Amino acid sequence: MIQHLIIAPILIPFIAGALMLLYDDRQRAAKFWLSLVSGGLLLLVAIRLLIEAKAAGSGGIGFYLLGNWAAPMAIVLVIDHLSAMMLVLTATLGLASLIYARAVWHRQGQHYFSLFQFLLMGLNGAFLTGDLFNLFVFFEVLLAASYGLMLHGSGQARVRAGLHYIAVNLAASLLFLLGVSLIYGVSGTLNMAHLANLVPQIPEAEQPLLKMGFALLGIAFLIKAGAWPLSFWLPNAYMSAAAPVGAVFAILTKVGVYAILRLSMLLFAEDATTMAGWGAQVLILLGLASITFALFGTLASQSLGRIAAYAVILSSGTVLAVIGFALAGGGGWMLTAALYYMIGSTLATGALFLLVEPMSRDDGGIAAMLALTAEIYGTGKDDNVGAETPDGPAMPAGLTLLSVCFGICVLVLSGLPPLPGFIGKLGMIQAALANAVAATFLIWSFIALLLLSGFVTIIALARIGIQTFWGSDETASPVMALEVAPALVLIALLGVMSIKSEAVLRYTGNTVEALEDRSRYAYGVFSASRTTAPILPGAGEAQP
Repeated sequence: MIQHLIIAPILIPFIAGALMLLYDDRQRAAKFWLSLVSGGLLLLVAIRLLIEAKAAGSGGIGFYLLGNWAAPMAIVLVIDHLSAMMLVLTATLGLASLIYARAVWHRQGQHYFSLFQFLLMGLNGAFLTGDLFNLFVFFEVLLAASYGLMLHGSGQARVRAGLHYIAVNLAASLLFLLGVSLIYGVSGTLNMAHLANLVPQIPEAEQPLLKMGFALLGIAFLIKAGAWPLSFWLPNAYMSAAAPVGAVFAILTKVGVYAILRLSMLLFAEDATTMAGWGAQVLILLGLASITFALFGTLASQSLGRIAAYAVILSSGTVLAVIGFALAGGGGWMLTAALYYMIGSTLATGALFLLVEPMSRDDGGIAAMLALTAEIYGTGKDDNVGAETPDGPAMPAGLTLLSVCFGICVLVLSGLPPLPGFIGKLGMIQAALANAVAATFLIWSFIALLLLSGFVTIIALARIGIQTFWGSDETASPVMALEVAPALVLIALLGVMSIKSEAVLRYTGNTVEALEDRSRYAYGVFSASRTTAPILPGAGEAQP
């Protein structure tokens, strides 16, 4: 039955979301428990798939042929180290966000939990699919659900930012569709494994159309990843979203990063005339520009939600730059450390979004300045959100636990020891110094920005922390258990990542090895059995 688990991360949230549409909106408790069961099952399945991939070593790939059709006609789902890692990360953030939403946010509008399940379905499908058309389909599923979640609640600021978010992502979807059409018109297939075999054989006369198609795909993915200059929409949108929505949106940007990493390593890593040539330089420059943009935005921000939004851009920009270095011949260790850093920064950013509301209830002495800043940016606080009392009991020593969670998030995002941010940044810097993979200026620029990002993050977040925990003499508002418990779980996972850093780095190292061995993926899809497709060592090896 192990091969059938590959489709479970798509079916579980789909069935749960569809069932909840049959419930009356007054039955919110039943919807929550159904969502919780779905999230728990999703996490268990994702962990089982990750364990299977880990046990199989760097050669572990599993395939699921829908309808039992042979590739390339079949809709193929592929599970390997990278997709299993992203499934676990999605399920973890999703479960934490669901529990947090039970406090108050599920009451701010209809069908919250159904939309959330469909969002998880789209995310999991995007990570599992083996062809570009279904990648587009799952993109649209997760985007459609995110539109509803983005506008969940009310308020002028959220509606304005939500409409901008919808417009930008519709434009990205149009570019995605045009790119897919061009690629299919030239190659006659959208199966990723088939494309990996066909791209080197495309006639020279048709290469410009093929490159244009992949360029349009790249722009769409970069918009979703929040890369500069295509990230102008992200700060306002993410900070205006509800706290649990912002937390799960931290993984949404990684869908674009995942798609760029998957396609570039699979299709272009061995071709110096395309992505590994000019494309690698573009990714490096865009990554460095995104980091710089995030640094200036972080320093200029006066609210925790906006700083968290720029932390998302900073994380994506860092990983994009490393992907460019890896394509230019930077070796596997730099990408290994970057994937480790991506996991830690995504968990920390998600936890930071969950801390925004309990930390913003008492603005202290700079309340007037924060209100003025929000008015200038057009992202003021919604008055009706705080009108309802959160469900559940208050957490004992809630303010203390809140400050501990916030402090650990600061340490991770700034890259201070001994947490995952430090380990990931140290690994990237060591690899950058050991491998002169590009012009020296780009290497030293990346190292300088990586170090500067930690310094800027400390300044910005310390300013917020001092004002929140030390700047007010008034009695602090109570912190509910449902609000701080999910953040505590994410913080605990960051601690586990630090303690088990060697094991996590070994896993991300195997992930990079599997990505570099493109033949295992490219030929494995065609050699997958139509009756069974277990995850075994060497299951996807090239056939003679």
